[in-house]
Amino acid sequence: MILIINICKEKLHELEFVRPIEDILRNSKINFKTKHYKEIKKYGIKKFDKIIITGTSLKDDKFLEDLNEFQWIKLYNKPVLGICGGMQILVLIFKGMLKMEKEIGLIDIEFKGRFLGMERKRHAYNLHKFYVRSNEFEIFAESNSKIPQAVKHKTKPFYGALFHPEVRNKKLIVNFCKL
Repeated sequence: MILIINICKEKLHELEFVRPIEDILRNSKINFKTKHYKEIKKYGIKKFDKIIITGTSLKDDKFLEDLNEFQWIKLYNKPVLGICGGMQILVLIFKGMLKMEKEIGLIDIEFKGRFLGMERKRHAYNLHKFYVRSNEFEIFAESNSKIPQAVKHKTKPFYGALFHPEVRNKKLIVNFCKL
């Protein structure tokens, strides 16, 4: 069973950032539950096989003020996929650095090797105002401007995609769920 963690502050943003992931899993007949990150402490995560942390809109970055809500990640050892804001959370929890750089729309990204079924050059949809860097994560893809677009933790099964595979490259989400 997959746990989708919603980081959206605004309900309307869920339609763009959470629902498409739910639709991908539903259409792939993958069982899931969706919970808001504020509910995680009272909702056991150990029973889930994998976790997907969603993204949210450019102006909805309340989750960055609530990083203490995500400290459980340090103790979690099952696969986690962070998408956009979810990737930012994963990297920041491991002492990464947040850097400002807005990217909106379709871009080309270049994969260095295979990353959740993705490789070589791909078109991807971006919608972010921050990116992150960390020595604890290996970079698997970058945009033309050298912004990390896909990362994997060096010792844990944690993956991050700054781009939005729920919009384009949906197979990445299915491949993660089948790890």
